[in-house]
Amino acid sequence: MQKKFDKAGFKEKLEAVGQFPMLYMFKFIVPKGQEQEIAKLFPKNEISLKPSSGGKYVSTTIQMMVDSSDQIMDIYEQASSIEGVIAL
Repeated sequence: MQKKFDKAGFKEKLEAVGQFPMLYMFKFIVPKGQEQEIAKLFPKNEISLKPSSGGKYVSTTIQMMVDSSDQIMDIYEQASSIEGVIAL
């Protein structure tokens, strides 16, 4: 059984990290070939890609200035619709 995501708890943790706007680091693992799906969420940001040792997955890291915890949560929500994505 999959654990239900605690949106309110996550938002609370994000807001406890510091003041907005802030530089936030997004990290996702995607199946090879899905990197462009993540890139679409960050059209103005540089994306660092690192292939897994087996070559089946790619780790993506993006740093982005965000204005609010809601903006961060919205990006994670959009990313969750990408097949096979793992948010870190």
